[in-house]
Parts: sequence; structure tokens; C-alpha cells
Amino acid sequence: MMKYAARMKSMEKSAAIIRNLFGAMNDPEMISFGGGAPAKESLPVDIVREIAMDVLRRDTRGVEALAYGSVMGVSDLREVVVTHLLAPKGVAASAENIMILSGGLEAMNLMCQVFIEPGDVILVESPTFVHSVEIFDMFQARCIAVDMDDDGMIPEDLEAKILKHNPKMVYVIPTFQNPTGRTLSLERRKRIARLGSRYEVVILEDDPYRDIRYSGKDLPPIKAFDESEHTVLANSFSKIFSPGSRLGYILASSEIITRLFDAKSATNSHTPILPQILCAEFFKRGYYPAHHKALCDIHRERRDAMIESIDRYFPPGTKRTFPDGGLFTWVELPGGINTTELLKEATSNPEVKVAYVAGEGFFTEGNGMGSNAMRMSFSAVPPEKIRDGVERLGKLIQSKLQ
Repeated sequence: MMKYAARMKSMEKSAAIIRNLFGAMNDPEMISFGGGAPAKESLPVDIVREIAMDVLRRDTRGVEALAYGSVMGVSDLREVVVTHLLAPKGVAASAENIMILSGGLEAMNLMCQVFIEPGDVILVESPTFVHSVEIFDMFQARCIAVDMDDDGMIPEDLEAKILKHNPKMVYVIPTFQNPTGRTLSLERRKRIARLGSRYEVVILEDDPYRDIRYSGKDLPPIKAFDESEHTVLANSFSKIFSPGSRLGYILASSEIITRLFDAKSATNSHTPILPQILCAEFFKRGYYPAHHKALCDIHRERRDAMIESIDRYFPPGTKRTFPDGGLFTWVELPGGINTTELLKEATSNPEVKVAYVAGEGFFTEGNGMGSNAMRMSFSAVPPEKIRDGVERLGKLIQSKLQ
């Protein structure tokens, strides 16, 4: 019998959720509200092809694109992060404090390599992003849930649990949170930054959905209020450029970046150079503003189609969030319906064939939390299919109540 590392046992539960999620996404007959990818129609295929044909020449950037590169990342992409993505949000940063990563999730992995020992506590939202929990589980951390309401993580409960559990890190998704779509209020962003400073706890701010806002007022990141460099900001190009490029970035103090540099070099030397150059040129050549507008327009239409359909086809007593951006809404069903059991029928019944993510897996505390809830993503499904899928799912739910 194979003797696997203990970490594989620690992550079994969260890994199973992720495995099932990808399985539903790959069934062509399924209407899947389970994934978290931007609309295929929003991917800038023609523009990237044009850029690639230009840069993949010896007299431009072809040699650079196909050679080894810096552990920190391509310099002009790091400058793009500073000028195009952080400064407009009120975050003053230097490119020296930014590292380009292989997707946003690598930030969680590297931060765990740098900070987490087996048994260390990470405070997370209730509910929280299960894919990050899978990483935390792999490093054998203990995830302790912090209460949320419609304005995001509750600072009073956060402070109480900092005092009780002495955590190494606080993990928070402040904008269009995964899975709920909720947004942390401005005042709470300030308070959480202050708590990180007061108790010398790292605040790991994961903000990949921030730039897909199509209603409501834009808010500065928690990092904008960080006065002691205890907040680390992680973000991704997956939602605003291309998920297949596997590009993300992290902003941290010089001290933390030095440690992340060592962990990154020991992990994969550096993020692939070709997608970094394509992404940098995409921004530098001025394509992003029009692309961003189209991205928001597409997802606004899909959000509206989903919200209208839930209100029309789901039973009275259903609760759902109305996200001002991002990719998800969070739905809570009446009547004691268990969404884990419902999902089995929803995906196997040929008259339904609709997938979502059952709510229980997003609650690290267990105890049946979220058993009546579901995360529904509208981003990858055209409006007419959203209406069809929600209607089919609504009929199934109604039949259970009857």
C-alpha cells in the first residue's frame, strides 16, 4: 500500500468538492452554474493573436518570450499592475514589491509556504472560497470561520477570534466574495486593516473579482488602508484578461516579498514569460479600457438574467444576493431542502441537467451549515440558457416542496 503524505488526508474533503466541480463543468449536455470562469465571448482572442504575431519575432520580444526570466516577473507587466490596476484604486505601490504569479491561487500556496506550520490557524469567512481552503488544508492549517453578514466579514467577531485563536493569517475576499457575491463595506475594510496592524496578523486580501464591477460604488482595497504592511494583496488576470494565461500577482512588503521570492524560486523558478509579455502588451497598447467595458456589459446582462429568473422561477421564501459585480449569486432555499442531495438529481435527471455548487462545502465549520444553500455562477452561460436552466431547476425545487 502506498504511504502518502499526511497532507493528502487533510485535504480530502475540500479536494473532493473541487474534483466534482470540474467534472460538471466539462459535461457538454449540462447547463452549468457551477464554474467560476468569465464568459468565453469576453476573451480577447483576436487581439492576443495580433499581439503574439508581433512580439514573437527575433527583432521584437520573441527571444525574451521564450527564454528564462526573472523570478519576480516581467518588469513592464509589474509596472502595468502599479499604474493600471493599483493606482486607480488608491493603492500606492512600487513594482519592486509586486511579484507575477502562475494564477491567483499561487498566492495562497506561496503564503502558506512562507507562514504556515501544521496546526497553525487561518481565520476565514463563513462561507469562504473552497479552492483556497483546499490549499490551506494541504498545509495542514486549521481554518476557523469568522461570521459574515450582508456587509461582509464582521470585524467584532474577527477581533474576538484573533484574541482567542492567535492566528497566523486572516483570509478575506472583500469584493463580490466567492461564494456569496457580497462586498465588504468601506468602514469594515478600514477596521480589518487596523486589526492586522494592532495584533500583527497578516491579512491576506484575495481580490480577483474587484475589476468586474457593473453597478454600485467602487471601493478601495483593504491594502489602501494598511499602515503597517501587514496586509498582503493577491489578485489575478484570469477574470480581466484570460484564465488560460494563468497569471496573477501579489503585492507585499519588502520583507515578505523577499521570502516569497525564495518560495517562488524553489517552486517553479518563475511564471511563464510568454503570457506575461502578451498581457503586458495588451495593457500598454491601450486595449484594456474597451475590453473592460465589454466584459462588464456581458456579465451585467447575465447577472440580470439570473436574478430575474431566480425571482420568477424559484419558490417563495427563497433568499438570494444581488452582486454589484463578479461572477456569482448565493441562494438559500426554503423548506429544509438539502442542496447536496438536490444536486445529484439536478445533474442526473435528463429533464433537468443543471449543475451548481452545493453550499455545505463552503463552510469550514461543518455542522450542516449551508445545507440549504447553493452558489450559482452566471458568467459562463448565455442569458437564454440561464433562463432555461433556472426554470428547470426551479421546477425541480418546487416539486420537492409540494
